Amino acid sequence: MSKLNCCSRADLDQEEQEKQPMTADGDRPPEAPPEGREEVDAEKNGSVKLKILDEAEETFTGLNKEELLRVAGTPGWVRTRWALLLVFWLGWLGMLVGAVLILLQAPRCRELPATSWWNQGPLYQIGNIHAFTDTHNLKGVEQKMTSLSQLKVKGLVVGPIHVAPPDEAISLRFEEISPEAGNLEQFKGVIQAARRKGISVVLDLTPNYQGSSGPWFSRNSITNVAERLKSALVFWLNQGVDGVQLSGVEQLSSTVPALWADIRAIVQNGTERGGSERLLLGVTESSSADRVSALLSSTEVDLLISKVLTAGGPEPARYAHTVQRLYSNHTQTKLAWNLGGRDDGHLASLVPPAHVKLYQLLLLTLPGTPVFSYGDEIGLMDGESKFPKMLWDFEDDLNGSLQEDQTDRLSLRNFFRSVSELRGKQRSLLHGDFLLLSNSSSSLAYLRVWDQNDRYLAAFNWGPEEEAVLQTSEAALPRHAAVALSTNSSALPAGSSVDLTELRLGPGQAALIKLPHTG
Repeated sequence: MSKLNCCSRADLDQEEQEKQPMTADGDRPPEAPPEGREEVDAEKNGSVKLKILDEAEETFTGLNKEELLRVAGTPGWVRTRWALLLVFWLGWLGMLVGAVLILLQAPRCRELPATSWWNQGPLYQIGNIHAFTDTHNLKGVEQKMTSLSQLKVKGLVVGPIHVAPPDEAISLRFEEISPEAGNLEQFKGVIQAARRKGISVVLDLTPNYQGSSGPWFSRNSITNVAERLKSALVFWLNQGVDGVQLSGVEQLSSTVPALWADIRAIVQNGTERGGSERLLLGVTESSSADRVSALLSSTEVDLLISKVLTAGGPEPARYAHTVQRLYSNHTQTKLAWNLGGRDDGHLASLVPPAHVKLYQLLLLTLPGTPVFSYGDEIGLMDGESKFPKMLWDFEDDLNGSLQEDQTDRLSLRNFFRSVSELRGKQRSLLHGDFLLLSNSSSSLAYLRVWDQNDRYLAAFNWGPEEEAVLQTSEAALPRHAAVALSTNSSALPAGSSVDLTELRLGPGQAALIKLPHTG
């Protein structure tokens, strides 16, 4: 066993010695053999020697600070820097001059006119609360606020709803709501619901609205009634109404001018005191454009409802003259357009049923504020009275099972809603200039234009049987344009192209045509 261990240790010592480098004297390593021989010896020992070479070449590290400063000061680099600096500032100055020239040559945007809330959309008159809703009171008006909001109306003209026995001035109570209409809490609910929808509420305070002796009773009582009205105005304005409507304003302003001035101040000076804008809406029986123009100036009401469009038949030439006359004498923020009313009845009872859409389009595109009675949006017709029951049956079923007359009402309402919505979005329709293009015994065409916005051409044919060909020779008009809306979507669908040099409209047809701004 000992012998075996000794042999193993000897073998291991021999292997270790073989691994050690060979030396001549056993202590020092031998001198390196020549290059060729080293490789041969290595090969003989069965091993490969790897040679790791250090990088012999130095990498370029750039100029140091001293060298850069020394080069930067040479005349060549100084001239180069000045040349580049000069090019930079000349380029910057050129861009600045170019920008200024572009601004000077570009057309300036026209300043928007000062408008009030009643210039932003239609006014909707509810002259009889009992007929308007199924609940027959002001609570029902509140419940219909969403439906009214869909029509894009901006103001509700409610009433009269105060206690006023016919032709009895002594029994007049401005500040008390008739039980037939509701109560004060319900009226406050109407105001709150309207405001949530962005709708203002105007209260009709015409004194003798149920009598036959005139809106202000007799001449002997007008002073007393006007004095009582002043305190009533303060009461109702404090309840939150956004305006007041009064009939017979010419009688009041001419008979008691001092009291009329006080009434105007109470209503219209709310804005000056920091409150919201309040509308003083007058009503006159006059149908003369000249007379209405004079009353607008003398009474100083904000808007005046009249009979300038109601009197006479459908005469486009007269319409054109009336609009031109009032538009030339007043800013369009003072103009109101209506057909029908408390005394005259509803739109569909004054015009042929087939022309209801035509008149909706007319009123909604004239320069000024359109005024409608409840139900005009669905073609509601008068019955035994001028206050027929409002029909809401078009809301009951919209899945295709409506009766024919219900479908017609829904079609009229959708058309009204579309035009009203478009009017509220387009500046040319909202407060654009009015340019008459053509008119005849049966047709009318005009243009609404505002600055660098899309223009709109409104065209109408009142002819019952014959087609109308409107010659629009305005040089600024393009040859072709697209239909935005029409009263007969089958004949003139929205988006279809029409030739403006020979615009053809079928009997009883009207269209609103969009002319994009081309710069």
